[in-house]
Amino acid sequence: QVQLVESGGGLVQAGGSLRLSCAASGSIFSINAMMWYRQAPGKQRELVASITSNGNTNYADSVKGRFTISRDNAKNTVYLQMNSLKPEDTAVYSCNAEISSYIINRYRPYWGQGTQVTVSS
Repeated sequence: QVQLVESGGGLVQAGGSLRLSCAASGSIFSINAMMWYRQAPGKQRELVASITSNGNTNYADSVKGRFTISRDNAKNTVYLQMNSLKPEDTAVYSCNAEISSYIINRYRPYWGQGTQVTVSS
């Protein structure tokens, strides 16, 4: 089985920073794209940032210049460095990864359990 486990959420004041981590474990053969999503109460889930296996990145306009996505392929881990946080960044952040396992030899999406980020004004 494959699991994604996030960490690093919490409560921070506006203007502060947080770093989220998402580690994939299990019978992993290969990881393609890795992504961070967020969902605020009453709103649709939003793609925040993505990174390909060779390091190409994309960001939502709302976080460009403030958030940085990165990955450590040796550790099967993706990170989201969040700076200059705003109250509107408050949401549950979830990681998603396209993973091919030794058991299911094709890429399919896996989700983490989510971590709460709360930014106070």
